[in-house]
Amino acid sequence: MIDIRKQIEYWRNGAQEDWQVANELVELKRTRHGLFFAHLALEKMLKAHVCRVTNNLAPKIHNLVRLAELTKLLFLEAQWDFIADFDQYQLEGRYPDKLPTPLTKNKAQAELKKLEELLAWLIKQF
Repeated sequence: MIDIRKQIEYWRNGAQEDWQVANELVELKRTRHGLFFAHLALEKMLKAHVCRVTNNLAPKIHNLVRLAELTKLLFLEAQWDFIADFDQYQLEGRYPDKLPTPLTKNKAQAELKKLEELLAWLIKQF
């Protein structure tokens, strides 16, 4: 039998760790890698919600929009737009044909600030 509480804890802890790494990498001007880890943080937080809602394991997917849909949370339109746009950062780290010019440190930090707000909102939804 699946212990959903452990699954939720696993995904939430992983999100927190990846969030810390994302910030450290962006601070070091490793923006492409930092935003990849930021994507992982959001992905894992969404997977924690999927486990909570479905009482089952999260799917082995990386698409943020699909994961957000599975959470059944009532996202604002601006949040949906951000989630859809942020999905671009998972491709950078996985597929060489999807490598855009890395963001500047300031632009990457601005993206992290927006994500920080979304992550805080997601935490409140538990």
